[in-house]
Amino acid sequence: MHFVSEILARKGRIVHAIHPRKSVLDAIREMDAHGVGALLVIDGGKLLGILSERDYARRGILRGRRSDSTLVEELMTTELICTAGNETLDGCMELMTEKRVRHLPVLEDGKVVGVLSIGDLLNAIMVRQRSTIEELKHYIEG
Repeated sequence: MHFVSEILARKGRIVHAIHPRKSVLDAIREMDAHGVGALLVIDGGKLLGILSERDYARRGILRGRRSDSTLVEELMTTELICTAGNETLDGCMELMTEKRVRHLPVLEDGKVVGVLSIGDLLNAIMVRQRSTIEELKHYIEG
């Protein structure tokens, strides 16, 4: 797996999203239900932002905001770092490291087709390394 499209083909293209006018409590419940650390914020098919556990902790909890009365749009990150299906695994790792993000929405023709987490990328790297190790073992063993 060298490209985003290959990772998405393996993990699936499910996108967990929430409306910007929903409460942060609703968002946290959604994250818990799906076992994810972030939700894309989408309204009418348009990607507006992302709400992560980090956003909730830093902009919500630390500022004394109530999760039941605070709206997603009040805490979400709007300066999005995105990628495309033809981006490489290494390119995504560089981007995530440089921009200090843990989730990358994947866009094709301006539409969201998936989300990659740092965990997805690490899993892909481990698969690639296992494959390389096996190839080297076969080469050495003849």
